[in-house]
Amino acid sequence: MLTIHGMSDSGNCYKPRLLMALLGRPFRHVEVSSLDGGTKQPAFLAANPNGKVPLLELEDGCTLPESNAILCYLGDGTRFVPDDRFARAQMLGWMFFEQYSHEPQVAVRRSLLVYPQMRAAATPQRLADTLAGGHKALAVMEQRLSGAQWLVGDAPSLADIALYAYTHRAGEGGFELADYPGIRAWLARIEGLSDYRPISWLPGA
Repeated sequence: MLTIHGMSDSGNCYKPRLLMALLGRPFRHVEVSSLDGGTKQPAFLAANPNGKVPLLELEDGCTLPESNAILCYLGDGTRFVPDDRFARAQMLGWMFFEQYSHEPQVAVRRSLLVYPQMRAAATPQRLADTLAGGHKALAVMEQRLSGAQWLVGDAPSLADIALYAYTHRAGEGGFELADYPGIRAWLARIEGLSDYRPISWLPGA
């Protein structure tokens, strides 16, 4: 059985769990936290020298880090990856956007405000910068979603899963979504998918 090592309340770790739920595939969850030093233990570093979660462990013992790489591996050949070559490239474009423009702002600002271990880094300047950067990223999404149901094509893809993870928790980072009706409608569509599970869900729970 596949194993996902990760933090249960991390958006990046939620991405592969959500995809597996939507696909109806069984997996095992092993809780590993970056906040208590769990990702810096020798056994974990042997599997991922970068010391970060999530980490996918295959049945043969091979391991794969990075949330969006894990999504691509798990989603290959499923309905969440477009058949069209250009649409697949668009999907990847949104996934790169998530990691380079969205997550460093929306997710980081949430972490600064939610986790006590991060409070020392929550300077007024950094909070202001991530707030501005997060709204810029959300505006890019809103531009697309104000006229489309999904980020790519006419069906949900890995791009939607990748960007849903932290967007639906943006309020915890101080981002008010009232001015983003397209995003709010998109969040509701994802939550209406068959076999959708919230971030609190873990297999066997």
